[in-house]
Amino acid sequence: MVMENSPASGGACFVVVGGGQAGAVAATTLRRLGFDGRLVLIGAERHLPYERPPLSKEVLVSPASAKTTLFSAADYAQQRIECRFGVAVTALDALARTVTLADGECIGFDKLLLATGAQARPYPLLDGLGEGVFAVRTLDDAEALRARLRAGVRLLVVGGGVIGLEVAASARGLGAEVCVIERGTRLMNRAAPLHLSQALLDLHLAHGVQVAFGAELTWAGRDEAGAIVLEAADGRRFEGDLVVYGIGVTLNDGLARQAGLAVDDGILTDAQGMTSVSGIYAAGDVARQRDPRTGRHQRQETWSNAQHQGEHVARAMLDGSSFAPDLPWYWTDQYGHNIQVAGEVEVDRWLTRGDAAGRRTQFGVRDGRIVGAITVDNGREMRPARQLVAAAAPLGDADALLDPTRDLRKLATALAATA
Repeated sequence: MVMENSPASGGACFVVVGGGQAGAVAATTLRRLGFDGRLVLIGAERHLPYERPPLSKEVLVSPASAKTTLFSAADYAQQRIECRFGVAVTALDALARTVTLADGECIGFDKLLLATGAQARPYPLLDGLGEGVFAVRTLDDAEALRARLRAGVRLLVVGGGVIGLEVAASARGLGAEVCVIERGTRLMNRAAPLHLSQALLDLHLAHGVQVAFGAELTWAGRDEAGAIVLEAADGRRFEGDLVVYGIGVTLNDGLARQAGLAVDDGILTDAQGMTSVSGIYAAGDVARQRDPRTGRHQRQETWSNAQHQGEHVARAMLDGSSFAPDLPWYWTDQYGHNIQVAGEVEVDRWLTRGDAAGRRTQFGVRDGRIVGAITVDNGREMRPARQLVAAAAPLGDADALLDPTRDLRKLATALAATA
């Protein structure tokens, strides 16, 4: 409960900079937990805060039914959250405790949350082509791409990560011809173990996607008909009508740097989500939080992290409570298949529960403990699997764990208790 004489009383002003998921969740959580002071939510995008996972899937395939918005305008009004959308914060004065907006408004704060997220890393070689080149990071990006996707269009996808593969699958579903161009030797190199990379490759090949590995692009231009032409260092040539690239992100940490906050691959925060300046917090993609269990900092770019860190930091802003970073967990939907990955992907071995070629749950084991998990079309088992990974549970009776007729929830509870 928020006490009348606490910083969360009616006379205080909290400002949240960032109109993405972490910022919106934090603002609404502050109200839910009883904060009764002035609350301002600022977002550079003109849209109401929305979820990003649907951008490369539902927004492309079925935009009329795609739901991305987190809360309605009425929700923010009912909760007395002052919204400033479509205007960026241009300056942060940590000493004076003020933020200045692009329209000249200056807002003082008692506590501040930076949830400024990230933007698609530019690709100058491709950006120079102008028309027909997309990076699917924002709702505007996705809607612009959807307007150009149709049966028969030739789409070049540069980058074989999660976003690139989801766009490829969505485009194939719309009848486009797709070629994925990856500079590395396999798909989702950093986010998936080798066997999952191979399964994804097989899935895309089975749906008619062309995949080119080891392709270091060195030239981009157009032919006489206006088609896009990309050339690799080894002489391979790729032609298409549209290009989508996904080569990582650039963190929106400029405000933090300008204000003198500690930044190192993200805004450094402690176990409460607080930055190096008291009363200023960070959450979401841009935050690199200290894990009180290990003493190390870690940063995550997932829906789960934005959701839960937004909630946890809001609570910490009110009562100073500490929390540990979320277990890494993401999912991807491609060609009607749901794949979820939790924990670590570099392990000693993977054990399979269920059909090795169908619906299954896999456990990554290192030194006899479960440190990673994958579900394929078996999302109902991800929660207990995450429980095992979070506890680094001992493998125990592997035969029982891998028997799909046994209740994984009960097995997970028992094994986690022995960790």
